[in-house]
Amino acid sequence: MNQQYDLAVIGSGPGGYRAATLAALRGLKVAIIERAEWGGCCLNRGCVPKKDWHHTARLIVVSRDFAARGIRSELSADMNIAWHHQKKVVATVQESYIDYMHRLKIATFTGHARFCSPHELEIHDSQGENRRIRASSIIIATGGSAHVPEPFAPIPGKILTSDMLFDHEPPRGERVALIGSGVVATEFAFIFSMLGKKVSWLARSPALRKIPFSTQAKTTLHDALARHDITLLQGESFTGIDAEGDTVRLQLGSGETLEVDWVCLGTGRVPHTEGLDLDAVGIATDDKGFIVRNAHLQTTLPHIYAIGDVASPAMTANHAISDATIAVSNIIEGNTREQDDRWVPIVVYSAIEMARLGLDEDAAEDEGFEPAVGFAAFETSPRALGQDDAEGFVRLISDMDDGHFLGGEIIGSEAGELIHLLSLAPDRASLLRWLARGTYNHPARAEELGNATETLASKWGLSDVIFGEGQ
Repeated sequence: MNQQYDLAVIGSGPGGYRAATLAALRGLKVAIIERAEWGGCCLNRGCVPKKDWHHTARLIVVSRDFAARGIRSELSADMNIAWHHQKKVVATVQESYIDYMHRLKIATFTGHARFCSPHELEIHDSQGENRRIRASSIIIATGGSAHVPEPFAPIPGKILTSDMLFDHEPPRGERVALIGSGVVATEFAFIFSMLGKKVSWLARSPALRKIPFSTQAKTTLHDALARHDITLLQGESFTGIDAEGDTVRLQLGSGETLEVDWVCLGTGRVPHTEGLDLDAVGIATDDKGFIVRNAHLQTTLPHIYAIGDVASPAMTANHAISDATIAVSNIIEGNTREQDDRWVPIVVYSAIEMARLGLDEDAAEDEGFEPAVGFAAFETSPRALGQDDAEGFVRLISDMDDGHFLGGEIIGSEAGELIHLLSLAPDRASLLRWLARGTYNHPARAEELGNATETLASKWGLSDVIFGEGQ
């Protein structure tokens, strides 16, 4: 007889892990299946090791101001040693993940899962053994895999996807061609450069084209990268690749040839559904391969949910974790919550941190709002000045009629931490009031959220709404 569970989760990345642990904490009998490394892409080849490297890169930048502080030293970095450091971090986190799941009595299965029926999964392990389990509800959290555009093809040691970069030590050689204009490439352009590589960054599109950061935010990023001699060669195409011999030669659409020691592809990801046998049970995918789901995150079979990269074009760990929280809540409470991807924070860790959530002005106007903007720069922040890191700003958008919060972005150090202050109020109608009435540590970067709120209220005549005057 097949083992029966309340919930089976396929995939142990940030979404799958969150779904399994949250469901177990709420009393469900849970099974989770992982065919590769526990923790998925984010832990093993994505956000966790990248953030480790980014911290190292930032230390290199900070060291350049040491002399003015009376510290007589300047740091340099070795990418291969940094690679081993992130491996230790990953191993530590992975061990804690597995231990926590076991303490929650989550059944863990290592192997490849496929659908046998709407409620039944077959798990094929590395020893060739098959077993079947049944579950009342199922969450698909199989993530994505690196996209390899033509004319590239992965070649170990020469042409690496972002996944391959974390499988083995980086190849020898300082000259690296970095391909792509999205988040991964924008982060790696800075990280590689600070870790001692000579980076040629090439892409067809402008950096972060698909993310609605303001023009001011993207200009700030451009300027921060330029200070480190990092420039995107935009609009470039590739007509051929010669990887014979000790180097890699890229034939560019401009007619020039670029010779490098190795290539890293930061060209995005595609949803991973291979081998799940979705067709066998009638789970639909769209023309880009994403699993089709509704606002409750249900697939075409109502008891099966899809979360994270396999279903969300945003393809971030933040979205996967948010999806997991909503999916588990809906399984337990009967589909009472809906997902709106725009209200999940997006954070970029490059030469400057960039974070945003909600609507930009164009999207706000499209939805019938009249946007008002509040702004505060870190250039006058005592905390930022004391850190020799006063670049960036806070930018908040509200509706001019009623002061409802519509969206915001934070550019500068610790943006990825500060962005949470824009998502924790009970509702968006009262968020700015919470910020205005908040009590802040001084000096702190967070104070600039209060300052931006006050500027917005004063400039656009929203004091009564935001400060509650006369109430």
